[in-house]
Amino acid sequence: MTTYEHASTMAAGGNGVRHQRALGIWLLCVAFLVFAMVMLGGATRLTNSGLSMVEWRPLMGVLPPLTDSGWQETFDKYRQFPEYQKINRGMELSEFKRIFYFEYAHRMLGRGIGLAFAIPFLVFLALRRIAWRQLPVLVGLFVLGGLQGVIGWWMVKSGLIDRPDVSHYRLTVHLGLAVAIFAALLWVAFDFLWGRGRWVMNAFGAGVLCFGGLVFLQVLLGGLVAGLNAGLVYNTWPTMNGAWLPPDLITLSPAWLNLFENPVMVQFVHRLGAYALVVVAVVLWWRSRTICLGPQARIALYAVLATLAVQVGLGIATLLAMVPVTLGVVHQGGALVVLASLVLFLHRLRGEEVPDG
Repeated sequence: MTTYEHASTMAAGGNGVRHQRALGIWLLCVAFLVFAMVMLGGATRLTNSGLSMVEWRPLMGVLPPLTDSGWQETFDKYRQFPEYQKINRGMELSEFKRIFYFEYAHRMLGRGIGLAFAIPFLVFLALRRIAWRQLPVLVGLFVLGGLQGVIGWWMVKSGLIDRPDVSHYRLTVHLGLAVAIFAALLWVAFDFLWGRGRWVMNAFGAGVLCFGGLVFLQVLLGGLVAGLNAGLVYNTWPTMNGAWLPPDLITLSPAWLNLFENPVMVQFVHRLGAYALVVVAVVLWWRSRTICLGPQARIALYAVLATLAVQVGLGIATLLAMVPVTLGVVHQGGALVVLASLVLFLHRLRGEEVPDG
């Protein structure tokens, strides 16, 4: 019996397995909401709506403006900030409402995720469905969610000073933490549903973990691409306007700064990251043919390969189409689907005796 199953059985008697399943389903639902949050965040970014709400009131401001005077007051506040003054001067109130509702929905969904986690957590705790040893993990997930809200405002705040755009560094941190929370929710949910097992590290498992690190790094690179609008600088593939190495890869000094602030270099490295993921995935698949994987683990591996292939295709299509909102949002969601498949694969590997060959 796994640690989680034992703890739950001690806490809830003979219904331990059923209670574990309820906890797992709850966390999967929260993970789905986080997935929707990331998708909505992509839409908010691509519609340039993220700076439409210039105040952060985490406990208040649940309702949008309900009267004409309320809308005018909110619009007047927006007009005091750089985005209106430098980019959207002359915007009508009806146009402002459209971008406002994207950001408003994003923030409300964030509040909803907090409630979707906190209320069932308190109910499960009151019913003694959660063992004390499980509390640190669940409380940690809740704290990370609260931290994400703070980081979201920290990001928005960077676009309300002089430059009418959020810091691409802060955007990347915000995206990276969302993705980490999503993966952690899935992992803990799988623990509840199937047990924790025992991790057996070997060369193949280490390779899968490295692949996971590359996936996360590629997501962070995607955040830099989005923050710098780097998807708009070279919209051809496989070359960059006919060149494999475009001439403006290194334009900033010191040279390392190009990796983080030169849109051409950032897009170039993001392309290389995609190629690297494909190569590593093929190597892992080839290696898996010679080792004994359980049927569930093998199906999960095929899911990783399939979702990665679709994601690469989405990335190319998004680039060639010059990042339309719909494709951009689907591409961002596709990254989370790849990650979910990978988390499932890693969890199915856990406890399996996978020989090195």
